[in-house]
Amino acid sequence: MTHFAADMIRDTAARVLRIEGEALSKMANALPEDFAAAVEAVLSVKGRVILSGIGKSGHIARKISSTFASTGTPSTFVHPAEASHGDLGMITPDDLCILVSNSGETAELKDVVAHVARFSIPMIGISGKPGSTLMQAADLRLTLPPAPEACTIGMVPTTSTTLTLALGDALAVAVMERRGFLAEHFRTFHPGGKLGAQLSKVAQLMHEGDALPLVSPDQAMAETLLVMSEKSFGIAGVVEAGCLVGVISDGDLRRNMADLMEKRAGQVATTTPRTTGPDSLAAEALAVMSENKITALFVVDGQGAPVGLLHLHDCLRAGIV
Repeated sequence: MTHFAADMIRDTAARVLRIEGEALSKMANALPEDFAAAVEAVLSVKGRVILSGIGKSGHIARKISSTFASTGTPSTFVHPAEASHGDLGMITPDDLCILVSNSGETAELKDVVAHVARFSIPMIGISGKPGSTLMQAADLRLTLPPAPEACTIGMVPTTSTTLTLALGDALAVAVMERRGFLAEHFRTFHPGGKLGAQLSKVAQLMHEGDALPLVSPDQAMAETLLVMSEKSFGIAGVVEAGCLVGVISDGDLRRNMADLMEKRAGQVATTTPRTTGPDSLAAEALAVMSENKITALFVVDGQGAPVGLLHLHDCLRAGIV
């Protein structure tokens, strides 16, 4: 490939991104008038949010539905052609429909439009044509701003689908924030893979109960070493009056090697140990371990009592890296 050809390719890519970026900025500066009302409508629905569309609009509608479902709003996609052959029964009076069509005149949506009208099911239309059949039938209208498609012939759905996708993301995130949807809720719908692992809480991975290597401050080091060996974490927690007051690590043992067996646990322990809480993200606890070059953290409650222990290996087994 010549430099000239490569430059032309880069110019094309830059032009597409500029056109779509400018359209997004335009929409951000002038959101559809019914946007806030659409958010409240989604929040108040008793059933599911039903998305439908055909062709490229259908692909975008599927993605919007998936985003809703993964952020706490029950949602599903109904293919308009399938709806005309029995799947209209999936759309109930407790639901809300969001129909997507850039032209607003998609013939395949007519049966869905008729169905929601017959059963008084709330409907939100997303289209670039405010005067279209779809938008006239809709209860709430999310009109895309006028913007050219990014292709040279001005016909391939590019800018219009990008605007629709972004508007769907904005709608889902606004609903998510109004609902008070948090990271722990997000993990409920994303239990697998790296994302699920990154959202794991310390309490889900920590060792607890009899597995904890705990000693008292006046415990002899001979006994303390037995506890450390038995529990196999390479660490012991020193507990006084129910609170963690120190931690003994391999490093503490090496620093006190000369007269180790003559000392008590409280004399060997580091009295300002790094700890974490059970509700902290395991990824955050792993970052603390990495930063301080340690392999385990005691987990303490609000009163400083040890309730668990998280080891580096627990994080690695869970896929947190």
